[in-house]
Amino acid sequence: MNDRLSTRFTKCRAEGRAALITFVTAGDPTPGDTAAILDALVAGGADIIELGMPFTDPMADGQAIQLANLRSLGAGTKTADILAIATAFRERHPETPLILMGYANPLVRRGGEWFATAARNAGVDGVICVDIPPEEDGELGPALRNAGLHLVRLATPTTDDARLPTVLNGASGFLYYVSVAGITGKQQAQQASIENAVGKLKAATDIPIAVGFGIRTPEQAAAIGRVADGVVVGSAIIDIVGTHGNQSAAYVTDYVASLRAALTVKEPVT
Repeated sequence: MNDRLSTRFTKCRAEGRAALITFVTAGDPTPGDTAAILDALVAGGADIIELGMPFTDPMADGQAIQLANLRSLGAGTKTADILAIATAFRERHPETPLILMGYANPLVRRGGEWFATAARNAGVDGVICVDIPPEEDGELGPALRNAGLHLVRLATPTTDDARLPTVLNGASGFLYYVSVAGITGKQQAQQASIENAVGKLKAATDIPIAVGFGIRTPEQAAAIGRVADGVVVGSAIIDIVGTHGNQSAAYVTDYVASLRAALTVKEPVT
């Protein structure tokens, strides 16, 4: 398997910067509009893309992504549509890593093996499942690993030293550090607490550490990018889609480009 995730993190590290990881919801505002938005992310300089799978009860998400889920489901988005979007994306962008992010029900209702195989065949590189804890890895983890897909795990401010090894066991691709004990949206943790957390995580694993939740401005992205391997931005992009609908692409490209430019702050590695 072509490990696009590892290749991309290695490339960003060689360039002396953190990877820009962007999130959008599949099917928002409609399944037919998602391709242009994904292309806009790539055009703006996104290194890795998380494609959200809409769900009726997105418990980890704030209002912006909740509304995106409702718009997508209202447009009739199904799992088959998401896989088709991923397949077409992979044909257009053979090197850009694509992660599916979602909740357990759509991922395992037909069995973990079915989902893992379908995701692999669609050109997906990995999966983030918000509500399957590592203690229940058997629900999905073995199927993903057998299919050659990364299982990206989540760590939070409440992940203590005793539980961290369990979170890391079986994780790959990168570790997503959720920087606030809450939902996605506008709240952001203090920079000092993020730096302390990233330092602790880096001491425990060689997996790249990406930080998300509450990052909206180039300045915030730059500050986190100085300590983390990746910076995740989602709700701010979703807000653009919510405002501009099927005319969002140009606005998304400009916004993502501003984030990407802010991450070029270190001397490249020679």
